[in-house]
Amino acid sequence: MKKEIILELFEKFEGACYSYKDVEYWSARDLQHILGYLRWENFFNVVNKAKKSCEAAGSNIEDHFRDATKMITIAKGGQREVDDIALTRYASYLIAQNGDPAKQAIAFAQTYFAVQTRKQEIIEQRLIDVERVTAREKLTKSEKKLSGILYERGVDSAGFAVIRSKGDQALFGGFSTNDMKKKLGVPTTKPLADFLPTLTIKAKDFANELTSHNVIEKDLNNNAQISKEHVDNNKAVRDILLQRGVKPESLPAAEDVKKLERRLESDEKKVSKTSGKPKK
Repeated sequence: MKKEIILELFEKFEGACYSYKDVEYWSARDLQHILGYLRWENFFNVVNKAKKSCEAAGSNIEDHFRDATKMITIAKGGQREVDDIALTRYASYLIAQNGDPAKQAIAFAQTYFAVQTRKQEIIEQRLIDVERVTAREKLTKSEKKLSGILYERGVDSAGFAVIRSKGDQALFGGFSTNDMKKKLGVPTTKPLADFLPTLTIKAKDFANELTSHNVIEKDLNNNAQISKEHVDNNKAVRDILLQRGVKPESLPAAEDVKKLERRLESDEKKVSKTSGKPKK
C-alpha cells in the first residue's frame, strides 16, 4: 500500500473518531463511507456479522455497539435525522475483520483498529508485517497445492523436497537452500521461507503457481520433466528480478515470520481488552 494512500486513510479514520466520557467512538455512518460501502443496508449486514463475532468472543454487544442517531445533509442543504451506531475500537475492528480485505480501506482498517497507539508510522509498519505474514501463508498454500499435484503424478514427499530444493537453487543463483540458511543465519531446523523478505516469498510463490499450472497443462508425469519445469520457472522469476536490479540471494534476512504472527495476534487480543474502557 502506497504511503500517500496510508496517509489519506489515516487522516480519514482520525477525523471520524470522537470521544465520549473518555472512550473513543466511531460513527457507523462515517465508517460506511470510508470503507467504501455505498448502501447503508449492505454495511448494516457487515455490522450484524461483527456483532455475532463479538458475542462469540464472549463480549457484551451493548458495550461496543450502541444505538445512536446522526444528522445528515439531504437535497437543497436540508438535514434529517437517521439511525446510527456508536462503535468502540473493538466493534470497528470486528467490522473491518468481516469486510473484504482486498479493499485497501478494509485492509488499512484491520490494522488501524488493531493497534492501540494511533501513529501513522506504527500503522504503516504493521501493514508491512501483515503483508509479509499473508504472503508466507499464501506460499504455504501454493507449496501444498504443488505437492498434491505432484503426488498424483507419482512424486513422493522425498521427491518433492528435491524438486523444491532445485527450485531454490535456481532462484538464488546457485545457492542451495542450506547455503541460503547459512548466508542469512537461519537455524537449520527452521524453514528458510520464514526468514525471507516479502519480495522473495512472493517470488517463490509465483514460481510454484507457474509449475502447478504447467505440470497440468503440459501433462508432465515424471520427476525429471517436473524438476526441469520447476527449475525453469524459478530461473524465469529470477531473471525478472535481476532485470529490476534485485538479486534475491543478496536481500537481507527478515524477522522470523512466526514472531510476527504472534505479535499480530497479541495486538488483536488487546483490542477487546482495552476498547470501551476510559483512558487513564
